[in-house]
Amino acid sequence: MIAETATRLRQNIQKVIVGKDEIIDLALIAMLCEGHLLLEDVPGTGKTTLAKTIAASLGCTFRRVQFTPDLLPSDVTGIYYYNQKAQEFEFRPGPIFSQILLADEINRATPRTQSALLEAMQERQVTVDITTHQLPRPFLVLATQNPVELEGTFPLPEAQLDRFLMKVALGYPTAAEENNILLRFERTDPLETLEKVVEPTEILQMQQQVREIRVEESVRNYIVNVCRATRDHEDIELGASPRATMALYRTCQALAAIRGREFVIPDDVKTMAPYVLTHRIMVNPQTRLRGRKPEDIIRELVDTVPVPVEA
Repeated sequence: MIAETATRLRQNIQKVIVGKDEIIDLALIAMLCEGHLLLEDVPGTGKTTLAKTIAASLGCTFRRVQFTPDLLPSDVTGIYYYNQKAQEFEFRPGPIFSQILLADEINRATPRTQSALLEAMQERQVTVDITTHQLPRPFLVLATQNPVELEGTFPLPEAQLDRFLMKVALGYPTAAEENNILLRFERTDPLETLEKVVEPTEILQMQQQVREIRVEESVRNYIVNVCRATRDHEDIELGASPRATMALYRTCQALAAIRGREFVIPDDVKTMAPYVLTHRIMVNPQTRLRGRKPEDIIRELVDTVPVPVEA
């Protein structure tokens, strides 16, 4: 069921998004794991369009927040205001009370505003004053950031990055894909006529089914060993946390599910590790000076950890 639904979703999203099959799958995996996705790339590569297309395909409520230096936490979470007619304080929910939230250029907001997302992303709830409000389910934060511009930005702290299930770069399209983009958007915007193919209730059911995907003991140990290896690597100053281990475990289950399997294999771990672990490690200064990237270190590390084989 999950594989069939994922295929329908993928085909529907591809009516708008040209290429990017792997990115689409990663977005579906994030939704199935109740995780959040950080999209990092230069402007104009389709980050916002991807978020809108996913929301339309899932039939979920969608809100967008343009993060700026003067954005306040209350602009995201909502406020209590005094209703003179009712003679009492009432809560006006902010844009975070949606099923899919696009946090556009999240690194342009101050750390105070960025931290307003921490509770929502981890616990699916928002506390305003002394009252806690539950967020709608499913709940997915798609955040974007521009890796080029540094002026007027506030880099996400480690605690904030750790809340994101995966960090993904879209990249430029190929010449053929860019040609198709021009043809597809030549006369109309296909997003305007895109229909939903999945109900939010179906997503909640699939999230439960993903947790039932079997992970054999040797594969589970492989996941643990990969994450622990980041803590002892000579080029890594800060290794992956236990939350990262859990994230890798869940994403491997989701990947197996959308590929039509009822069990996780070591190749799933190799596929997901760079997306799940790269933004959760901190390389030491000497490694950065040598031009070594975190994703390269993770790929090398995954290859060095012994892979379980069938007896």
